[in-house]
Amino acid sequence: MEATIAFPLLIGLVAVALFFDFLNGLHDAANSIATIVSTRVLRPHYAVFWAAFFNFIAFMFFGLHVAETVGKGIIDASIVTPAVIFAALVGAIVWNIVTWIAGIPSSSSHALIGGLVGAGVAKAGAGAIVWSGLGKTIAAIVLSPATGFLLALLLVLLVSWLFVRQTPFAVDSTFRVMQFVSASLYSLGHGGNDAQKTMGIIAVLLYSQGMLGGSFHVPLWVVLTCQSALAMGTLFGGWRIVHTMGSKITRLNPMQGFCAETGGAITLFAATWLGIPVSTTHTITGAIVGVGAARRVSAVRWGIASNIVIAWVVTLPATAAISALTYLAVSLAS
Repeated sequence: MEATIAFPLLIGLVAVALFFDFLNGLHDAANSIATIVSTRVLRPHYAVFWAAFFNFIAFMFFGLHVAETVGKGIIDASIVTPAVIFAALVGAIVWNIVTWIAGIPSSSSHALIGGLVGAGVAKAGAGAIVWSGLGKTIAAIVLSPATGFLLALLLVLLVSWLFVRQTPFAVDSTFRVMQFVSASLYSLGHGGNDAQKTMGIIAVLLYSQGMLGGSFHVPLWVVLTCQSALAMGTLFGGWRIVHTMGSKITRLNPMQGFCAETGGAITLFAATWLGIPVSTTHTITGAIVGVGAARRVSAVRWGIASNIVIAWVVTLPATAAISALTYLAVSLAS
């Protein structure tokens, strides 16, 4: 473990981590609000306030298992130094900005995981990787959208059967109200899983500097600042990505929006309780594709969906490479 660094530098690194958390909220705002905006249940500016509120209060409902996985379950905490954390954050931030400008709903979560792996390997080789934690995170790249897809598909079929005798107007009216509930649950799951990733980064940085009393844990002030940064990012919204998520993949009505959000929320709740850092982007995209496919296969614009999948596959190696190069540059400069 590296010697302690100057306090102003430590504060600076914490600020960079919170900036990543803010960008995460900005980048992933679409995950929480795309369906409720595209179905015209809420106007975008009201929707972001709604999502930000539930993003913030998520810490009241979940443990900190995801923060522990990110903090000590991706790379060995004993090899973590300020340079490793800085390089990991740079890789994730650069990737987030590039994909946000391009309007591609890639994963902020996996960008951060890739950054940690790249910086850790650049410092200590492949032995730095905690394969059990990385393995379940990589598995979730496939499982979270697949689970979202299946749950949303089943919910559409179930709801369609339950409301088969209702008029389209009655169904639409009912699910315009129900979408407030499903959007709240999804935003809660988003805040519960995503903010914890930055908590884990800040906590392992503090641990590496001997500021946690010898045992890894996440202080309350870290929890509150990370939830606040994520919520603020959501408030600013990610309108480019909202357009892709809300209308380019498939057209949604309120009933379908409810099913997509509920399927995604169930997936996120389960992953957060299991301590798995999943991608909220992957999850909601899978759910949206699921409700589109329930109508008919041709309702999904598979070309758009396939481009998103390509971005998912590229995220981990791209951010790992950026972070590894950043770590080497920092090491040479110091």
